[in-house]
Amino acid sequence: MQKENKLGVMPIDKLIWNMSLPIIISMLVQALYNIVDSVFVSWVSEASLTAVSLAFPAQNLMISLASGTAVGVNALMGRALGAKDQKRADTVAMNGLFLAFVGFVLCAVLGLTLSDFYFRSQTDVEEIIQMGNRYLMIVMGASVGIFGQMMLERLLQGTGHSILSMYTQGTGAVINIILDPIFIFVFKMGVAGAAVATVIGQVFACIFALVLNLKKNPEIHLVFRGFRPNWSIIGSIYAIGLPSVVMMAIGSVMTFLMNKILITYHSARETAATAFGIYFKLNSFVFMPVFGLNNGVIPIIAFNYGAQQRRRMIETIKRSTVYASCVMVLGMVIFQLLPGTLLKIFKATDTMMSVGIPALRIISLSFCMAGACIALGGCFQALGKSMYSLIVSFIRQLVLLIPVAFVLAQIGHSMGNDNLVWWCYPIAEVFSLGVTLLCYRRLYRTLISKLPENGPEIPA
Repeated sequence: MQKENKLGVMPIDKLIWNMSLPIIISMLVQALYNIVDSVFVSWVSEASLTAVSLAFPAQNLMISLASGTAVGVNALMGRALGAKDQKRADTVAMNGLFLAFVGFVLCAVLGLTLSDFYFRSQTDVEEIIQMGNRYLMIVMGASVGIFGQMMLERLLQGTGHSILSMYTQGTGAVINIILDPIFIFVFKMGVAGAAVATVIGQVFACIFALVLNLKKNPEIHLVFRGFRPNWSIIGSIYAIGLPSVVMMAIGSVMTFLMNKILITYHSARETAATAFGIYFKLNSFVFMPVFGLNNGVIPIIAFNYGAQQRRRMIETIKRSTVYASCVMVLGMVIFQLLPGTLLKIFKATDTMMSVGIPALRIISLSFCMAGACIALGGCFQALGKSMYSLIVSFIRQLVLLIPVAFVLAQIGHSMGNDNLVWWCYPIAEVFSLGVTLLCYRRLYRTLISKLPENGPEIPA
């Protein structure tokens, strides 16, 4: 292990961007290939795009398990590195890879057995059911790539090698973008072709990330021979990561229920659900940079917590919150000014334009509050208080957003105003910000304020 890790000595402002910028770039590439995926699918038919949109909650549930587990590994490993406990850091990394494989097996079984039931619970349009079923069975049945990729990339990020993580994500995304039109149009596989291209890109990224960890990451030593699961370490990983898994899974439940509400009460039915799916594809260009910033900041906070560097922790939290909020406000402005242009990327029909334009404008009003919530949520995860993030997410998406959407959809349906349902987002985000600030205040009083102020002065 290096005597002086940059996470503990580099000036904070420089460190945040040094850690986050490669992740932000790779996540933007990730967002690009997600959108390209949907754009190519939309050229097949609107029903194809609807199938992919309805598959999103299940697909996101799988990603939630992979990402949430990686969050626990990242935070626990960061603390071990900060405390200069090399053996524990290596053990955490190896158990993280074991959990990634277990997650793949679980999702493969669920995807191959429950996919048809999942789609029939949302729509009765047979064409959408058949296409969506094929898509979901492929992406979940062959999900070893995404599980391995996400875990191995977090090992790179958690040890300060964010630039290497960017290479792996970028490689997977570029491969996906190249293969999409080949499998969709040349091989005439349609929606299934998009799934195959996605899986191949993920597998290549996973292999690349493994090679980089073995060859270019001296802070972590991956030794597979003689490995045995350490149940104590696994328990610690999920003590941090499980709330994050549940928090992201709540998002999948919310999307599933929102689709049900739109198909039931919105006059445009499946078209409204498709427009909602397009919103999620478009907002990734706004949220992904913030999540990238968050992923870069988590190991900084975790490391300096392990090293008892209170000043560096607080400065990191302050600056990341400001940067995240600025990105979200910029995204809101773009959605307000260019909603029609954004929708036309997906060959939106007149009906979809009439649904999507007001939806994008109303929902994006919530962006200006979401930045601080995401940044402070990363702080909760880094300090082992993921339960706070879970509480905020649960209140926002299930206690507030879905019930408010249900009520507004019914009122709007009776009044002939379908756009009323979209106001559930700004309403829920206002309350979410309030709860987040209360949780951070409690965290500061009970944990952060008790650390000694023995860190170096923060350069301007």
